[in-house]
Amino acid sequence: MFTNQQGFLMENVYTLPKILDALKQVDLVDIIGQGFVSLSKNQVITPPIGEMLFPDSNGEVHIKYGAIKNDNDFVIKMATGFFNNPQKGLPPFSGCMLVFSQHTGQIKAVLLEEGELTNHRTAAAGAVAAKYLAPKHVHQIGIVGTGVQARMQALYLQEVTECRNISVWGRDTIKAEHAAQDMKDMGFQAKAETNLKYLCENSQLIVTATPSCEPLLEAHMIKPGTHITAMGSDTHEKCELSVDILEVADIVSTDSIDQAISRGEISHALRSRKIKKENIVELGQIILDPKTGRKSDSEITVSDLSGVAIQDIMIAKAITKILEPK
Repeated sequence: MFTNQQGFLMENVYTLPKILDALKQVDLVDIIGQGFVSLSKNQVITPPIGEMLFPDSNGEVHIKYGAIKNDNDFVIKMATGFFNNPQKGLPPFSGCMLVFSQHTGQIKAVLLEEGELTNHRTAAAGAVAAKYLAPKHVHQIGIVGTGVQARMQALYLQEVTECRNISVWGRDTIKAEHAAQDMKDMGFQAKAETNLKYLCENSQLIVTATPSCEPLLEAHMIKPGTHITAMGSDTHEKCELSVDILEVADIVSTDSIDQAISRGEISHALRSRKIKKENIVELGQIILDPKTGRKSDSEITVSDLSGVAIQDIMIAKAITKILEPK
């Protein structure tokens, strides 16, 4: 067994097949929810996000890192999205997670997860939002987007809602049809919808998962009793929802208020003075105190989730615990 001078075992470098096998043993929706609670209780060290944009390559790199206070580990995650890659025969996403000891600073695990853990933890966060904010009676789920995350959202929503009717919208109708077929394979009654307004008017639970830099959903499209989870707006530039939607919403929630001020849907609404910071509630707080969440099936609720380090911390710790040598 190869060991470097610091005693790090190469067997602690884990490739995607082992990681995905371990993931099957993790109740991810539950642990991501626990992570949001820790964040809202100020138990998490979360430095500012590192970010690099490569417009010429239609690519971006996000570096998220942090730790639970007085825990054993800290985690650094790098995730890339290069959206022209499929034209080159390459996957659009990649990345890795590094797990270190809080006590010695020594590296404990390298998770070569190729962006898959990021995809899963992101989708699980959407499921947490739906679990606590979607109306009791959901007759149709609307998915806005046709990429990997759109499919992952559908996969994880199965854990928190009994609804199996999905309508999918995308700018490219053929891609929407392919996404709908994949969701049929998951067990949904899924169809591609060409009219976004019609999708919104007939869905009680809507998830947006696009890299759009201009609003796709407008307030006049949204009926009372709708929950919207906005997943795609994870930079200052991106935007999927009209700020008027947040203005009319009864509840505006997010993973991290501090982060939402500078990126995501909430940042746009704050700058345009459509909402006030004091009216935003963190998802972790809603889990702790459900009275701060949805109060009736007639309310409009919005969750703006740009992704926070605690999600990476929780999933990396769970996977490492399963895989590390006993």
